[in-house]
Amino acid sequence: MSTRVDYYELLEVDRTASGDEIKKDKNPGDKAAEEKFKQIGQAYEVLSDDQKRAAYDRYGHAAFQGSSGGAGGGGFHDPMDVFREMFRGSGFEDLFGGAGGPQRGNDLRYDLEITLEEAAAGVEKEIKYRRAATCGACNGSGAEPGSKRQTCPTCRGHGQVVSSRGFFSVRQTCPHCRGQGTLIERPCAKCSGAGRVEETAKIKVRVPPGVDSGQKLRSGGGGEAGAHGAPIGDLYIFLHVREHDLFQRDGDDLHTTIPIKFTLAALGGALDVPTLTGKAQLKIPPGTQSGTLLRLRGRGMPSLRGGEPGDQYIRVEIEVPKKLNAEQKEKLEDFGRACGDAEPPANPFLKRQNAFLRCDFGCA
Repeated sequence: MSTRVDYYELLEVDRTASGDEIKKDKNPGDKAAEEKFKQIGQAYEVLSDDQKRAAYDRYGHAAFQGSSGGAGGGGFHDPMDVFREMFRGSGFEDLFGGAGGPQRGNDLRYDLEITLEEAAAGVEKEIKYRRAATCGACNGSGAEPGSKRQTCPTCRGHGQVVSSRGFFSVRQTCPHCRGQGTLIERPCAKCSGAGRVEETAKIKVRVPPGVDSGQKLRSGGGGEAGAHGAPIGDLYIFLHVREHDLFQRDGDDLHTTIPIKFTLAALGGALDVPTLTGKAQLKIPPGTQSGTLLRLRGRGMPSLRGGEPGDQYIRVEIEVPKKLNAEQKEKLEDFGRACGDAEPPANPFLKRQNAFLRCDFGCA
């Protein structure tokens, strides 16, 4: 017959208790903490798992005999993890020891907009932004020159305080010294003991060729100063490439549309087209149709990783003249006849109108 304590009795819950009720701390105040702590960890693991709980309800402790480490067949979790789960959100986040001491300064973000030409060639920009910087009067100590730091009376220099919760103790960051373990005798007059002051920072940022929107650069140590001499955070520059009036970007390739005369499309030839670095000559094959995509190799964006640059693609649209003089019209008609084009059909409405006018003015 098993001498182990019943899990339901150990947690002081009914067999019909819900999972939330099982997780709730009963704070029994048992002073024999070590063994009971282990048993409670086992009980919590079994009864908070629906399958293990069903097995325990049916077979008791025998359901887990022969398994390595006890219930569950795979050994217990760290009992501390159990109680971290139970006390999550209760104000005891530093359960059984928490990180103390000065904290690293915050990272900062800066959004930088550049043109497509600047993204292609690379550019150096000077940016300004506000940040918390190390106080120059106290060198970040927060203490007035000549004053000293004293041991915190609340935590006695440990940076943590111990609170009793039920049958075990919980360590938290000291709320008085905020984990420092010491207090300032006379706070710095400039920073009021914070060790940091607001300033306008100004740095130069080198943007490499080939960047695109959404990419970011990091300036180490460009963020906010840490408290009381802790490390400085970083500055992250997020890039935004402004939309271009002529070019559309697709990775490292550029796309644009240009109109050409229908005579050039028919006969072929060459013309100068704009690129990001000036003009380039584009060859037009004879018989080019509207919508044809032509390529200028290597005239796109440079590769950020040092590979081959992208290409520039030009979509041609054949331009039809809206007005023709008499000579142009005659020659175009001759061209049409030479190509076998039929004469345009006469408008029957105009024929009837002309016949009506002839009869109305002297028709017999």
